[in-house]
Parts: sequence; C-alpha cells; structure tokens
Amino acid sequence: MSATTSAPDQAAQPTAAIGRYRWVIVALLFTAMVINYVDRQTLGLLKGDLSKAMGWRETDYANVVFWFQAAYAGSYLFFGRIVDRLGARWGFGIAFLIWQAAHILHAAVNTLGGFIGVRMLLGVGEGGGFPGGIKAVTEWFPKKERAFATGLFNAGTNIGAIITPLVIPVVTLAFGWRAAFIITGVVGLTWLPVWLLVYRRPREHARLTPGELAHIESDGVDPPVAATPWRVLIRKRETWAYALGKFLIDPIWWMYLFWLPDFLQKRHGLDLKTFGPPLVVIYLLSDFGSVAGGWLSSRLMKRGWSINRARKTTMLICALAVTPIAFGAMADSLWVAVGIIGLATAAHQGFSANLYTLPGDVFPRAAVGSVIGIGGMIGGFGGMAMSQYAGFILEKVGSYTPIFVVASSAYLLALLVIHLLTPRMEPVKV
Repeated sequence: MSATTSAPDQAAQPTAAIGRYRWVIVALLFTAMVINYVDRQTLGLLKGDLSKAMGWRETDYANVVFWFQAAYAGSYLFFGRIVDRLGARWGFGIAFLIWQAAHILHAAVNTLGGFIGVRMLLGVGEGGGFPGGIKAVTEWFPKKERAFATGLFNAGTNIGAIITPLVIPVVTLAFGWRAAFIITGVVGLTWLPVWLLVYRRPREHARLTPGELAHIESDGVDPPVAATPWRVLIRKRETWAYALGKFLIDPIWWMYLFWLPDFLQKRHGLDLKTFGPPLVVIYLLSDFGSVAGGWLSSRLMKRGWSINRARKTTMLICALAVTPIAFGAMADSLWVAVGIIGLATAAHQGFSANLYTLPGDVFPRAAVGSVIGIGGMIGGFGGMAMSQYAGFILEKVGSYTPIFVVASSAYLLALLVIHLLTPRMEPVKV
C-alpha cells in the first residue's frame, strides 16, 4: 500500500517545491530593455528638431544610424564571446555601463561627426544587451519556458519605446534636447548596482530552492567545456539559420524604431507634441506580440509538440501577420496606418522571441552567447543596408511604400531559410 500511495506524493512534491525566483531575473532583464530602448529611440524622436537645428539631410541622419549599426554589429560578436567567458552577470553589466554612459554623452556633442561618435559608442554597449539577456535566460530556464521568458524580457523594448514619446517631448520642451539625454541617462544608471547585487548563476544563488534548481536543470546539465571557437560555430548550419534569420528581420525592426516618427510626421503631419498616442498604441501592440509569440510556442510544447513544430508554426503565424504592412503607407487614415504598423511590429516581436531561442534550443549553453553574437553581427549588417536604403528612397522617391513592401516579405523569406537550414532543430554537437 505504501508503494501505491508514495508515487503521487513523490510526483506532487517537486511541483509544490518549485519556486519563482527565475522570474525575478526576467524582471531585471525586462527593466534593462526598457532603459535600452529609451536610449536607442531618443534620437529618432528628436530627428526633426535636430535636423532643423544642425542642417541634416535625410542621408546625414541615415549615416548616423548606419554607424551606430556598424558598431552594434561588431560589438554583438565581441560581447557574445564575453558573456560566454564572463557569464551574464558581468558581461551584461559591462555592456549596460558603456551604453548608458554613451547615452549621456549625446548631450555634449554639437556636430554630425560628434553624433556619429557617441552613437557608435552606444552601439558598442547595446551590442552586449541581447547576448547577455539570452545567456541569462539560457542559464535560468529550461527549454520549454525559454521562448516565453525571452518574450517577456523582450517586451521591455516595447515599453521603452512607449515611454520615450511620452517622456522625451516633455523634458525637451521644458529643458531642451540635451537635458533629455542627461536626465534619462542618470535615472537609468540606477539599474546597474541592482543587477550586480541580485544576479548569480542558479547553482550559486542562495535564494533558489532545490525544486526550482531541479526544474531549471530538467533538460540536463551541460558538461563543463571550454568556449567553442568561432571557426567551429560558423561551420554549423544552425548558426547560419539563426544568423540569416536575423539578417532578414532585424533591419525591419530598426526601420520601425528609427524612421516611424519621421513617417508619422511626413505622411500624417504629426510633430514632437503629437507623436505620443500613435507610438504608444504601436508599441503596446508590439508588447502583446512579444509575450504572445513566446507564450504560444511554449504552450504548444507543453501540449506535446516538438520544439521544431512549435517554434516554426508560431513563426509562420507571425510572418503572415506582417504582410499587410505593404499597404501601410497608402492608408489615408492615421489610425488605420497605426493599426497596420502595430500588427506588423507585434508580429515581428513574436517571430523574434522564437528566433532568439534557436541557439539555446540546439546549442550547448557554453556556445549560446557566441552564436547569439554571430547572429547579431549579421543582423547588424542587414540594418546597415536598410538605413542606407531608407535614406536613399526617402531622398530620391519621397515615399515609404518601397520600404514597407520590403518589410512585408522579409519574415516569410526568413522562415524559409531557417527551415531549409534546420529542418528538424536537433541538438548540435560542437
């Protein structure tokens, strides 16, 4: 009798003992992404004012964006290796300090070259954000929860994009554009000591229960290995599935981030005082898409679907939801355009939440940061190309339609490439 009654007790005990401390880590990553995107989007929101004050042409602004993305691309690769060697705690912390200092330094420059310089430094720091964040999720979550956790912390990017058009105009109109960089930068710096005090690897954390540690390690513990050389990783098809996926979709998100205020100004007559409501709606929808995309694939896996089927089904739904953006610039109604763009940005975030989990799904934990870095670098190259393309189209054609048409097809093409290179999403031996 004891044998029959002890089995349910043994099955129930681990569930009851599982804690929730891993979600504290997600909350910290979420907050860092809020700060990251306030820093990143401030310049885009001030584009009109700065262009008038400094005599920038469309291609001048495009060059500022281009050099930020160039530094970001190189840093992504560099920081991918750093977080694999130092871990998420110090790797992410160093990156945060660099990008926050660079954001504050925007207040000290007066020339186009000066803006290019501080934006490059910002790119160096921000290039460490996602490698560090994905490394932390890989350390703290089993595979079945990673897409949801990634979607949650990635949702911070959208909250940052919501806060920016609400805060920056108020500060700018009251104190000037330089104060906008200083005030948000100093406030954001308060996150860093909290991160360094709280974050540890799961096995080193005093607040973690044995049940939660067992849950985190339910996929098995990777054997201790040295960092995998880049020359090994770049020969893996799975590395290129992730990297080419990033190359195709990252430029679209960059375009939304850096050019949406300009689109709303030129197509619908908005300015610094009226950007707020449309951008808030767009990024609230993005937030929903980020969480929903991660939740859906995690939910499908809990129902017994394979990683391959769950991730790719979710990405297909998101890729199809993007396609109406081809008609976004043709809408005469502001709110129809906002709805179309918001759907596309939500779908991007859902797609991205699942793409970000690919390295952790198939590579050992010790290689995840490096693969994320390679993919981010390639994605940055795509963003550089998009910034030049957007500047050229707007200066020569004067319409966002060609840009939105490119955006509408990028995700279906990315999913096709991912499927051809990783038809089964099986573990990689490195």
